Amino acid sequence: MLKIFRNFEKKDYFIILFMSILVTFSVFLDLRMPEYMSKITMLIQTEDSTMKDILISGGHMILCAVLSLICTIIVGYLSSLLSARFSRIMRRKIFEKVESFGVAEIKKFSTSSLITRNTNDVTQIEMLLAMGLQMIIKAPIMAVWALFKIIGKSGELSLVTGIGVLIIVVVNLVIIAIVSPRFQIIQTLTDKLNGVTRENILGVRVVHAFNAEDFMGQRFGKVNDKLSSIHLKITKTFALFDPVMNFVMQFQHLGIYVVGAILIINSGMLGKITMFSNMVVFSSYGIQVIFSFLMLTMIFMVLPRARVSIKRINEVLDADVSIVSGDFNGKTEEVGTVEFKNVSFKYPDADEYILKNINFKANKGEVVAFIGSTGSGKSTLINLIPRLYDATDGEVFVDGVNVKEYQLKELNNRIGFISQTPFMFTGSVEDNVAYGDNGRKKISLDKVKEAIEIAQAKDFVEKMDDGYKSHIARGGTNVSGGQKQRLSIARAIARDPEIYIFDDSFSALDYQTDAKLRKELKKHMKDATSLIVAQRIGTIMSADKIIVLDKGECVGIGTHKELLKNCEVYKEIALSQLSEEELQNA
Repeated sequence: MLKIFRNFEKKDYFIILFMSILVTFSVFLDLRMPEYMSKITMLIQTEDSTMKDILISGGHMILCAVLSLICTIIVGYLSSLLSARFSRIMRRKIFEKVESFGVAEIKKFSTSSLITRNTNDVTQIEMLLAMGLQMIIKAPIMAVWALFKIIGKSGELSLVTGIGVLIIVVVNLVIIAIVSPRFQIIQTLTDKLNGVTRENILGVRVVHAFNAEDFMGQRFGKVNDKLSSIHLKITKTFALFDPVMNFVMQFQHLGIYVVGAILIINSGMLGKITMFSNMVVFSSYGIQVIFSFLMLTMIFMVLPRARVSIKRINEVLDADVSIVSGDFNGKTEEVGTVEFKNVSFKYPDADEYILKNINFKANKGEVVAFIGSTGSGKSTLINLIPRLYDATDGEVFVDGVNVKEYQLKELNNRIGFISQTPFMFTGSVEDNVAYGDNGRKKISLDKVKEAIEIAQAKDFVEKMDDGYKSHIARGGTNVSGGQKQRLSIARAIARDPEIYIFDDSFSALDYQTDAKLRKELKKHMKDATSLIVAQRIGTIMSADKIIVLDKGECVGIGTHKELLKNCEVYKEIALSQLSEEELQNA
């Protein structure tokens, strides 16, 4: 648990030390006031005392109160500053850690859980620090110091104070034992609530289209009701503490005055004055002791949930990353080549291999296409090249170097990747096409325009209100699927990579746009290697090499005409889309 607090900066420890000094001084001032109160009590009962003496002691009390207030304000400001700064550091570290995650780690934690951990869980720790930095320092000092002040003055009055403290400790331990296990459930249910909410928002079109509002409402209500029920139980448990505290404090006052009155009655005249003074002091110090334990109790109320949050954050920060960057970032003998040697792959925790013993090489300038039935492993295969996953067996080479040896930035800068489901980021058209760092130079507006023209997106972009500066909503919800695909292709073209990977990136395009786009790509990418995953035979017929996959195995490699003759799987796919005459004339 303490490991997470190592994220404090060096200057923060000096601030904590300064806070400790201020808190100690504040406690000293608070504990001086009962002494002045006792002195005033003695002066009132002394015949030769003057009003001036009483006012001086009263002035000292006011001065102590003012100085203590100033110290408390400074400590409050510093603790808020530290907790907010710590929160900022933790959110940044979690974000950076998540950025290093591969697809496997994202699936392990889930998107909604990672969002909760970087927001709600960090907030719980921030609350603990904001309160704890003041109270954890102040409460023990005040409790111990106050106890030393009253020990030895009166055994009977000390016993009354001790009983009050014992009741608070017992009640506190019982409450913590009851609520602690429920905080883990609360954070888990918060993950689920975020997940259901996020799913409902992202799928709002489908929800409306299928009149599933009531169904989604029931799903949300089920998780929400369970979360509310546990919150209610915890709140009811903590609600017991307030009346118990009031009872103990009133008991403390009453007990001290009852026992003090009995002791005064049984004392002589001089003893009566001393005992009355002690009773006043005990009343003040007793409240200080009780208040100290009250502060500790408030910490213990926040601590269980913060401990759960710390554990959840550490799970993210300590998670092993499956995709580890290599060291290579130099020049290679080969350029624009991709080679698979005896590559097999299965997903983490899966029993069956998705890909089995894949072997092929794509040379510079070649167009290599992958085709096969749904679930044959086409997208999985090309995901191994940019290391979205790593091969389970065998090796994948880019430019003659094993992809595991590359620095991830260097590997990614050699590749232009167009994913199966193109994603647009919030910003302008220009921002989305010039997105990222290509490792060479910033992508200019002229380059963006050129890429958009090649991707057959110029017509619709220039018709938008602000042209290349037009706003794109998160996820590209204000453009069509075909428009998103063309902008995604333009994003890859703008990087001028050695290798293009098209993961079924033409599926949302009509045949005419598809044909125009492939014609322009062929002219622009004549020196680049293209790897194309496609469902349409028409998209890949002109490829230099077509790799046919079936149930994760390579069942054919060759040109379109060669495969029509010697690969039954390819022939079946081709005949399902085109007639024999169209295939022969292609």
